[in-house]
Amino acid sequence: MIERWNRDQVLALAPDASSQKAAHGVSSPGKWSNTGVTAEAVWGECKGSGSKPYRACVDLSGPAYRCSCPSRKFPCKHALGLLLLWSADGVPGADGPADWVAEWLDQRRARAERPAPAPRAAAAAAPDPRRAEQREQRVAAGLEELDRWLADQVRQGIAGSRRHDHWDGLVKRLIDAQAPGAAGTVSRLGTVLGGEDWPARLLSEYALLHLLVTAHRREPPAPTARGRVGFPTSKEEVLAGETVRDRWDVLGRRDEEQDRLITRRAWLRGRTTGRAALVLSFAPAGQTQTLDASLVTGMTVDADLAFYPGSAPLRALVATRHGAAPAAVPPGSGPEQALREVAAALAGDPWTDSWPVVLDGVVPLRNGGWLLGGPDGGIPLHPSAGTPWRLVAASGGRPLTVAAEWTPQGLRPLSTWDEEGRVVVL
Repeated sequence: MIERWNRDQVLALAPDASSQKAAHGVSSPGKWSNTGVTAEAVWGECKGSGSKPYRACVDLSGPAYRCSCPSRKFPCKHALGLLLLWSADGVPGADGPADWVAEWLDQRRARAERPAPAPRAAAAAAPDPRRAEQREQRVAAGLEELDRWLADQVRQGIAGSRRHDHWDGLVKRLIDAQAPGAAGTVSRLGTVLGGEDWPARLLSEYALLHLLVTAHRREPPAPTARGRVGFPTSKEEVLAGETVRDRWDVLGRRDEEQDRLITRRAWLRGRTTGRAALVLSFAPAGQTQTLDASLVTGMTVDADLAFYPGSAPLRALVATRHGAAPAAVPPGSGPEQALREVAAALAGDPWTDSWPVVLDGVVPLRNGGWLLGGPDGGIPLHPSAGTPWRLVAASGGRPLTVAAEWTPQGLRPLSTWDEEGRVVVL
């Protein structure tokens, strides 16, 4: 029987807070009948407002969901409620899935085994060299304009940068120059204006942009610089490269919305290799059901990962899944060793703005602000963490293993583990 997820892992799958609340309302045993669970799936029938109960099932290897209710949310409250019931040991084991569940699982397997469509002819797929050269010229011109603009800012002073629309014109010109990565970096400069140290942080961002321009001028530009400027690498190219197989611990995930686009960031670490990985998925605002929900915080996945090119490869795609692995508390390190790892990543990619770390034997401490401290020092928490009550409660004064996202402004806690080794989503 597959290891049960706990309540935190289930609620982390919800598309919004209202879905979490609604799931609690349908998670009591009295709401459900004909429930069962195998290593593949959990299923049941939930009493609704109509004469027929809603049939809900979850493919635990995905996870993937199916429910006969009309909800447009994904997963719906019935699938979440069923998982909450299962997490509370309220679903009995079964020798095999119900007929309607088995039919759905067979359909999913058939789709997964369906051969991929034949690739288009190489001539049709090959990029137009003239267009590629035109883009190179546009990008180079756009970056030269960016560098002149940076020089003007330093020469004239940054006092006028307090307006949040200060960079709008430059962003539009970089988009026109087909340098979306650089444009995105400039568009986020307004976020540094909130703190008292905004002048130092803004100058640091300007320095990194100047470094990006300089790195792109080199012949040939490094893949890391080209990626940061905005030259894409297709999924097909990434998946055609080498892969790394490991048991990958899912440390946590976070959704961010910008410009009507939701980005889901799932952080992983290899149990054997110790490699960090970031798996991204995207969806238009309001359509979270299309985001990848298969990487559940606290689970361990036996999989091959293919990494995007770069001097400090981090972003990856899941190339092949070999199944779930036994979940356990991931190995960690002290703050000093974690910061050495971050420093090595920054040496390879100076534009790195986040990196997953696992700290072992640390406690949340109040020292002006909050930090995670251990015998060999501590690392401050990100200001957005506020007072980390959930982390403090999980610790109770005892050392913890904590997974967090390192950023230049501090750590954003992702998850920790209780005394029984169960994940706690932070």
